Amino acid sequence: MRSRSPGRTVGLVAVAVVLLCWTLLPVYHMLMMAVSPDDEVFRPHLWPAHPTGEQFVSVLTQGDSFIEHFWRQLFNSMYVAVVTTLLVLVIGSLASFTIARLRPRWGNALSNGALATYVIPTSFLAIPLYRVMATYSLLDSAWSLILSMTAFASPYAMWVFTQYARSGIPTELDESARVDGASSWQIYLRIYLPLMRPVLVAVGTYALLAAWNEYLLAFLLLNSEQNMTLPVALGSFLNTDQVPWNLLMATSLFYALPPAVIYYVFRKNVSTGLTAGGVKT
Repeated sequence: MRSRSPGRTVGLVAVAVVLLCWTLLPVYHMLMMAVSPDDEVFRPHLWPAHPTGEQFVSVLTQGDSFIEHFWRQLFNSMYVAVVTTLLVLVIGSLASFTIARLRPRWGNALSNGALATYVIPTSFLAIPLYRVMATYSLLDSAWSLILSMTAFASPYAMWVFTQYARSGIPTELDESARVDGASSWQIYLRIYLPLMRPVLVAVGTYALLAAWNEYLLAFLLLNSEQNMTLPVALGSFLNTDQVPWNLLMATSLFYALPPAVIYYVFRKNVSTGLTAGGVKT
């Protein structure tokens, strides 16, 4: 900071303020509409003349037909996100341990082949996935979405874990453990996983947010109101001619709160995990 000129510092601060305002503007509009009475939702104003918290109370008490299953749908979203995250971490860490530490001949081909699956957009696979889930009688079940999201997130997790393990965890640790009589499972549980903690948190946060925000597959695979997740429930607000925008914004704020809290709790681990392994040590 000492080497920067005052003009450059002011310019950087100005850019940061503009970007911050630009980022927070949609959140401000959501909050403004959520506290606006019905007759003031579309009235031009910076803040409603008679702000009210009725919409938030309505969400918490499920006091409207649009949100009569709010808590159930919130639980569905949390269940799908948490189980998907756990499966992605287990599958990705086991695969990366096999590729990076056991070093089979087909390891690189498996890693590259898995990552190449991202060439195909998710929307192209939606109909085949629907057919597969129908074949195995998993439609309108949380597991249809969990298995689908796990399949999409696991290749990225495996690739990131493999790169981190190769560059950030010395192989001498494995060799020393084997000399002491440790098995591959003991090395994985007692050495590999503890040293992988930063990148586990980073990829776990990515998988959780991806499953939490998924709409297309959730809309396609989950049909009943009791089993659908909140993104699909929020989309159902638009199926009427008179959309209760203030209620929709209030529900959206509740929906956005858990991932925001999770991100800010683990933000240091996320930044460390995403950058670790990028430079050889």
